[in-house]
Amino acid sequence: MTRFTKGHGTENDFVLVPDPDGTLELTPVQVRRLADRHAGLGGDGVIRVVPTRFATEDAVRGQADQAEWFMDYRNADGSLAEMCGNGTRVFAAYLVREGLVGGDRFDIATRAGRKRVRTTGTGFAVDLGPWRLVDEQGARRDGFDIMVRPRHGKPVPALSLDLGNPHAVVMLPEGIDLAALDLTEPPQAQPVQPAGVNVEFVRPVGPGRIEMRVHERGVGETRSCGTGAAAAALATRFWSGVEDESPWLVDVPGGRLTVTPLPGGRVELAGPAELVADGEFHL
Repeated sequence: MTRFTKGHGTENDFVLVPDPDGTLELTPVQVRRLADRHAGLGGDGVIRVVPTRFATEDAVRGQADQAEWFMDYRNADGSLAEMCGNGTRVFAAYLVREGLVGGDRFDIATRAGRKRVRTTGTGFAVDLGPWRLVDEQGARRDGFDIMVRPRHGKPVPALSLDLGNPHAVVMLPEGIDLAALDLTEPPQAQPVQPAGVNVEFVRPVGPGRIEMRVHERGVGETRSCGTGAAAAALATRFWSGVEDESPWLVDVPGGRLTVTPLPGGRVELAGPAELVADGEFHL
């Protein structure tokens, strides 16, 4: 029997599995079983909570001096992922509840590098670190650098961003209803992205505020995606031509997130995190 905690951040939900001794080797089959919404616990991903010094990757173990705990994140299909923005807040909530970290600021280790977390009145804010336009020259010349075709739709231009994981953001043209998009299958990207890509569809609501739906690679459509919300806000900011450090509100089906560009080409994601259940599961 394996202990677990279930949590979510704006309804992007995860199964957390503690591994304080670094002895649990989660297989893709076990991850898929944990994440299965019919035969398992259900979740958009699985997070192994393990001391950073026990990580198998050298680049992760190198963060151990500054980040005691490693967020070993897996997509629902069992594949490894660099990190997850909403997952970082749920991971932080677990560390705080279990007394594994102290103070209102601490670091966590991820495959996308060390992330600084701070507590807020409504949850947690995470410095997601540096981000970049994948093809800045092409983006500034054309406004986009990739084409995306949703199911039953026509190809539309998108902007590629790297936030430690890959994103393609689509600003929906007039006449296309965000709520009517069919995201039951992965949108097709051209050029093809061999490692897959998270695709965000965006509609402006007002100054500094957008609505978003997302199809996450290895998962499907989710109620929210933290790095996707950051990518969507940063892309909209880029298209607006006013690249200042004002915060953006991002409304997703599961709630609202705040994205704040930071100096030095970094970005912060803030929002709630809730732990909703604890128990044991037979792997």
